[in-house]
Amino acid sequence: MHDGDVRTLLSRWREDPGATYRTWFLWEERLKNFRSIRRGVAEVVREIEEGTFGVAYKGSSLETVVHSIAEQRQMFRGADHAFLWKPKLRIPDIYENRENQRSFGAFLGTCACCDGAERLVEAIRRLDARKIKGLGPAVANLLYFLHPTLMPPFNTAIVKGYNALAGARVKLGSWDEYLAMREGILRLNAGCGDLLSNDLGAAGGFLFDVGSGRYAAPPGGDDAAARAAWEEDLARAREESARDRKSAAAARETDRTHTEIQGWLRDLGRALGFDVWVAANDRGRPFGAGRLADGCLDSLPGRIDAVPGAEAVRLIDVLWLQRAEGRVAAAFEVEHTTSIYSGIVRLLDLALGAPDQAVRGLFLVAPDDREDEVRAQLVRPAFRRVADLQVRFLPYGELERNREAMARFGQGTRPIEAVARVLA
Repeated sequence: MHDGDVRTLLSRWREDPGATYRTWFLWEERLKNFRSIRRGVAEVVREIEEGTFGVAYKGSSLETVVHSIAEQRQMFRGADHAFLWKPKLRIPDIYENRENQRSFGAFLGTCACCDGAERLVEAIRRLDARKIKGLGPAVANLLYFLHPTLMPPFNTAIVKGYNALAGARVKLGSWDEYLAMREGILRLNAGCGDLLSNDLGAAGGFLFDVGSGRYAAPPGGDDAAARAAWEEDLARAREESARDRKSAAAARETDRTHTEIQGWLRDLGRALGFDVWVAANDRGRPFGAGRLADGCLDSLPGRIDAVPGAEAVRLIDVLWLQRAEGRVAAAFEVEHTTSIYSGIVRLLDLALGAPDQAVRGLFLVAPDDREDEVRAQLVRPAFRRVADLQVRFLPYGELERNREAMARFGQGTRPIEAVARVLA
C-alpha cells in the first residue's frame, strides 16, 4: 500500500459530510462527554472498592458510564454489548466473581490516575494476566475517554478497517492484538498527523469508516489496474455521498435545535435581569443575525472559574448570574438527543464544587417526551446527591409557550421555576 493512497483516502474522509470526521470527531458535544465519562469511571472504582457495586450490570454505575459512551453517535453504537451479563456463558465474569471485580476496579483506578503509555500498558498486562472470562479489549473504550492521546477506541469495525488498511490479522478478543494494533495506529498517526489529530479518536473514526464499508482500502502492491479501479470507486463514492447528506443534515438539525434552545434561555435570562454565560465551546455558533455569545459574559467571575471542576462548569450550556454579585442564579443543561448523564454531571460539578454559591436553580432542559428518561437517570446510585439539589426538568414545550410572557412580566428565577418540574 502506498502512503499516497492512504493520504488520498484520508483527504476524502475529511471532506465527506457523512463520515465520522464531521459527524462525530468534530461534533462539539463529543468533547463535553469526556469529563462526565471520567467521573463515571471514578464512581465505578469507588463502588467496587467499597463493596457496593453489586452483582449485576443493569442499574450499576458501569452501565451508566458505558451507556454514555454508547450514545456517542455511530462510532460507539453497541459499546455496551461487551459488558452485558450473558448468563449462559457466565461472562463478563466481573459480577459474580468478587476477586475479578476487584481486579477490574484496580485496573480502572490505576488507568484513571496514571500518566504515560508505559504505565497504561503495564496495567493492561496485569489485567490480562488475570484471564477474566469475557473481559477483553472492549474495555479500551473506557481507556480512550481517560487518555485519548494514548489509547485508541476499539470495536469490530475499527479492527476490520485496520486489518484492511494494514494487511494485518488482528483478532477481536485479545489484549495482545489490541496493543499491536495500537502500535500500528500510532505509526499511521505519526505519518499522517496533518490529516489526523493527537486525539486518537480521529484515527479510530477513519478506520471505523473503512471497516464498516464506507470506503474500500487502497490495493496492496503495484497493480496499476487495481489502483485505477480503486480510484474510480473512490470518485464514485464522492458522487454518491449526496445520499448521506440527509443523515448529516439531521445531525446539523440536532445541533441547530440545541442552539435555538440555548438562544431562548440566553434572551430570557437577559430579559429577567441576569448576566448570561454561554458554554465556552458554543459561543461562536451562529444564532439569529449574530452569534450565540452576543451580549453575554466573556469570562466567568473569578470565584466560579476557580472552583474544582471549573473546566466542566465552563461547558454548561447556559448560566444566569446575579449582576451585582457574580453568583450563579440558575444553570441549564440542554439535552436534545445527547446523554442525560453528562448534563447531570456538569450540574453536579457546579453545585458540589462551589458550596458557597448555594446554587438552587439547576435545570435539565429537554424535549417533553424525555422526562421519563431523565427521571430514570436520576434514580441511579451515581446520582444519590441529586435529591438534595432539587434539580428540575424544563420541557421544551413549557419554555416555548411561556418564554415571551416570562420575559415581559417576570422577575428573577421564579417564572422559570413555576413551569419546571422538580425531579427528586
